[in-house]
Amino acid sequence: MKIETNKVVKMHYSVMDSEETLIDSSYDHKPLEFIHGNGFLVPGLEKALDDKVVGDKFIADVAAVDGYGEREDGFVQTIPQEMFAGIEDLDVGMQLRAQTDEGEQTVIVIGMEDDMITVDGNHPLAGIDLKFEVEIIEIRDATEEELAHGHVHAEGGCGHNH
Repeated sequence: MKIETNKVVKMHYSVMDSEETLIDSSYDHKPLEFIHGNGFLVPGLEKALDDKVVGDKFIADVAAVDGYGEREDGFVQTIPQEMFAGIEDLDVGMQLRAQTDEGEQTVIVIGMEDDMITVDGNHPLAGIDLKFEVEIIEIRDATEEELAHGHVHAEGGCGHNH
């Protein structure tokens, strides 16, 4: 069976930046399981998985544009500290949920100076070329229930009501 849209894929992966600094890996815990073709993965990795079979081990080099996107300077804003009233222990590196014109978005505090706070709405991996090392462990057809819910279910169902 080959990987294609609506197949459940179980795989191990490691992802590194262009300097081969490890960013994340599933090898230390459970493999990643997902329904292929539903946008769960970054586009470049999803495309690299097409037509792979169980046992395949490969490297996928994913350019930033096909990963988490290019960095957008407009996503960095400096805002008066008073806009953060009620947030205790505000500090550089904190992740916050912010209301934007496009809905809620995660922002990271990247600077604090006087009474101004600088936040970055870019994904932390935006603008970074990525290298994935992948091992395909299992491929199966998604059940009708999994397709309806949009995610993989463990034995006995997903455990919550939809």
